[in-house]
Amino acid sequence: MTATALVDLRAVTRHVTLPDESTLEILRGVDLTVGSGEHVAIVGRSGTGKSTLLNILGLLDSPTSGEYLLEGTPVGRLRSRALARRRGDDFGFVFQQFNLLQGRTALENVAAPLLYARGKQFWNRRRLAAESLARVGLGDRLDTRPEKLSGGEQQRVAIARALVRGPRVILADEPTGALDVETGRAIMTLLDDAASETGAALVTITHDLAIAARADRQFRLAGGVLVPVHLDAPVAVDETAPVSTEVPA
Repeated sequence: MTATALVDLRAVTRHVTLPDESTLEILRGVDLTVGSGEHVAIVGRSGTGKSTLLNILGLLDSPTSGEYLLEGTPVGRLRSRALARRRGDDFGFVFQQFNLLQGRTALENVAAPLLYARGKQFWNRRRLAAESLARVGLGDRLDTRPEKLSGGEQQRVAIARALVRGPRVILADEPTGALDVETGRAIMTLLDDAASETGAALVTITHDLAIAARADRQFRLAGGVLVPVHLDAPVAVDETAPVSTEVPA
C-alpha cells in the first residue's frame, strides 16, 4: 500500500443495546488502514456489519470503542462542526440505490453537496457540477431528471455527485448491486479511473467477488471480524452459508 495513511481504524468495535437490554456486537476489534490511491474491497453476507463499518469510515457513525485516525487526527476528538466539515470535504459516498433527488435535474443533484461548501466551490457550483457530469459521460444530460435516466446513468450521476467536491476517500456501498453485470463493470471502471486520477482512496462494499477482485486488497467481514482474503479466482458469495472468520487458502 502507499505510504500516506488516510484512514486508520484500530481495534474498532460497534455495539448496540437491544430493547431487552442485551448487547449486539456488530464490529469486534476491526483494524483497517487505507492509503491514498488504494482500492480496498470488503465482502461478506448481509447483516455482517459492512454498512456499519462504512458509516464509521465516512464519519456518519461513531465506534463504541477503539480509535479512528483520519490522516493522523483522532476523529473522536473532533467537535461536531469540525466532524461535519471533514465529512463534506474529504468523503464522497456512492450507494446501491443511487439516492438521487427526484424532481431535480442531474445538474441539480450533482450540485447539491456544493450548497454546503465554502468559497469558490459554492459560488461555482453549477460549473463544477457540469464538469463532474461531463467526466462521467453525461455532459449532454445536465437537465434530465432521474426518472428519465437508465439505472447505469443514475449511478453515473451519483458518482458525479460523490466526486464533485474532490474527496480524498470514496466510499461505495454495493455500487453495482442494482445494475446488470455489464453496466456494473462499467461503473466500477469509472470509479477505479476516478480514484486513480485524483489519488483518492476507494473503499468498496460488495457481494460480487468479481468486483472485489479488482481491488488492491480484499477483506471479508464475518462475525464482526475483518480478515484479509485473496480473490485470484472469484466465486459467488453464499448468502446462506454459516458465518466463518477463516481465511480462504
